[in-house]
Amino acid sequence: MSRSGRVQPRIFCRHAPRLALTAALALLLSLPAQGQQPENTKKDQNLDVRSSAGDLHMGKDADAGQAGLPLYPGARRSQDEHDSNALNFGILTEAFGMKLVVAKYDSDDAPNKVVDFYREKLKKYGKVLECHTSEHGGNVHTDVDDQKEQPSKELKCEGDNTGPVTELKVGTEDNQHIVAVEPGHGGKGTTFALVFMHTRGKQGDI
Repeated sequence: MSRSGRVQPRIFCRHAPRLALTAALALLLSLPAQGQQPENTKKDQNLDVRSSAGDLHMGKDADAGQAGLPLYPGARRSQDEHDSNALNFGILTEAFGMKLVVAKYDSDDAPNKVVDFYREKLKKYGKVLECHTSEHGGNVHTDVDDQKEQPSKELKCEGDNTGPVTELKVGTEDNQHIVAVEPGHGGKGTTFALVFMHTRGKQGDI
């Protein structure tokens, strides 16, 4: 949780392909001679790059729909001094792909009402796991084995499973939906984050 008391998603990339990801990003953002075709058509500074190395999208145009969930009735986009209330990131190459959507909202309703709403909505993706933590810690794994695709592990609760933040999780480490809910700033209302993450290796779709 940030000092302001708002949900701050922590996204980890474990066992990489850190070098592969870095190299791909470098290629995608290289000189026009490499085939780059940037498409900056939106005023919100989204970045779209298409090149022979792959495609990249990075912007703040994330919303509940892109996270695969309906917006809680009456909720509004969180106001953040760092303008970090939304992230829409996607990269697609021949070797691997990754899609990450994070959208943060505020509601005047109590946290338990928001939790009940999203517990029901998440059921369409599978069994809903309810966890508790002191801060939102959705772990994003980008493990890619170039020789063999490994089965993605089921999600689980992390740490001692206690704290003011309720996390509803569905899916596996490589294809997950997470809703993190906590009391709003000053104990009024609710702040919640909707997270969708999907990664793949050489096989599969994003």
